[in-house]
Amino acid sequence: MSNFVVSARKYRPQRFEDVVGQEHVSRTLKNALQSDHLAQAFLFCGPRGVGKTTCARILAKIINCQNLDSDYEPCNQCESCRAFNENASFNITELDAASNNSVEHIRSLIEQVRFQPQQGKYKVFIIDEVHMLSQAAFNAFLKTLEEPPPYAIFILATTEKHKIIPTILSRCQIFDFRRIQPPDIVAHLNQICDKEGIQAEPDALHIIAQKADGALRDALSIFDRIVSFSGKRITYEDVISNLNVLDYDYFFRVTDALLLEDISRMLLIFDDVLRKGFDPDLFINGLAEHLRNLLVCKDEQTLMLLDTGDNLRERYRQQARLSPAAFLLTALNIANDCDINFKHARNKRLHTEMALARMASIGRALHMASPFAEPEKKNPELSAPPPPPQPKQAAAAPPDLPPHESGPSAAPEPPAPEPPAPVAPSPKAHQMAKVNLSALLAEAKEEVAPKTEVVEIELAAAQAAWQAYTEQIEQERVKLQLQGVQLSAEGLTLTARVGSRLTESTIRSETRLMDFLRERLQTNSLALQVQVDDSLRPPDKPTPPRLFSAKDKFLLLRESNPLLEEMRKRFDLRPDED
Repeated sequence: MSNFVVSARKYRPQRFEDVVGQEHVSRTLKNALQSDHLAQAFLFCGPRGVGKTTCARILAKIINCQNLDSDYEPCNQCESCRAFNENASFNITELDAASNNSVEHIRSLIEQVRFQPQQGKYKVFIIDEVHMLSQAAFNAFLKTLEEPPPYAIFILATTEKHKIIPTILSRCQIFDFRRIQPPDIVAHLNQICDKEGIQAEPDALHIIAQKADGALRDALSIFDRIVSFSGKRITYEDVISNLNVLDYDYFFRVTDALLLEDISRMLLIFDDVLRKGFDPDLFINGLAEHLRNLLVCKDEQTLMLLDTGDNLRERYRQQARLSPAAFLLTALNIANDCDINFKHARNKRLHTEMALARMASIGRALHMASPFAEPEKKNPELSAPPPPPQPKQAAAAPPDLPPHESGPSAAPEPPAPEPPAPVAPSPKAHQMAKVNLSALLAEAKEEVAPKTEVVEIELAAAQAAWQAYTEQIEQERVKLQLQGVQLSAEGLTLTARVGSRLTESTIRSETRLMDFLRERLQTNSLALQVQVDDSLRPPDKPTPPRLFSAKDKFLLLRESNPLLEEMRKRFDLRPDED
């Protein structure tokens, strides 16, 4: 059996400067040691694999180190440091609260606190997973934690701070550990590769960092598994095949097919993904993350949120230039709905394919979304066919006479020549015509003067536009509600006062209203506010008087004379119900 040591233990930090991604914790503890303001109890909380227990052990080593350097780091050479590294130190006690969570275990710990350290100044007690202690154990630990001996220091570590009672939290100095960012994990893995003589592709290490989800211990475990699989050379293909991760290339190809509205190509790519054993929900979640990355690349300020290698980042940036933001947002919404309803679908493949088909139709839907947009005006010189050639006449007729009365000596009109037979244009001529047409259209668009937007809305124009929109509505109920609205204008804000919440909801559900008003009032900065005014509420209809039945009359009379009930029972009378 070999003496192999996993990377998480072999490369466990021995100094604060070696801790990855927790600079705020190490700097605070160093400053506390330097100013001699060390607390009596610490609580290290955060997700798994981020260095809570490691920092607790480093702090315990520093406290009893005999030769601290100028940066307040342990020397690892003195007797105390060597005993700690060999797990033979009597001044450091570790307790796993997950399996030692009863009152008896805490009482045994309190008994050890009474004895002074045999070597060094302090005795350090590290309690891991402290949230697993029982309520009685917490209560037994309170007094010792609040007033410990001057030589005792407690370091508690937990992944679930909310499960610790407030009386314990108030007695500790709390440090919140963060998830380790992928760039920090990649840098640490590169250092290990240099020490082990391993060649690794940057994209492969980024996949490992993303799969670890902020836990360095998980990243090192994945790294050991990949090394066992691929040896001294780690490639991107080895990582995605071993971790069951979909290749980025699939999502780039699917996005290209969606932008081109090529449903057939998109379905073939999805079928290839299923043939390789990937689940549809894994594919739709990966596609959603890919669309999110494209949206992030649309702005240079958010480009830092993309956790990929340089080569892959440039590929994302190129595809983001071709992807409209409206398409990405709509596709993300469709992918989110598909993921939410995935577990309720019986045919998982069909459910995913329908979502992909809707994504492929986004461009067409966005083009039809604004029904009030004016169609593009065509250039009459390009759209109208050329006039047929006119035959030459012998003499021009006087302007006040028709052609057949131009004079007695006028020569008869020669017959019109037959039009020449159409000749099919060559491909080269067709291509030149397309180029000329595109150039002329570009020049025509440049010559069109931009529309001037209004800076203040006129109330009369706003009322006219509102009335025009109301008249084209087919539903009579909606039309009546919109007709009872009172408008007021101030600047570029149009206020609509309504009499009920129902009318307010109706106005907000009219998605075409704002486009129509902005088009009519010639301003894209128009804002609409809807206010409910109880004074505009229609008067309530009077309630008709209630007609009393024979039974109602009997009940009213019985309230004033209880003897009527006895008479009814004696003679077995029952009032009729109308």
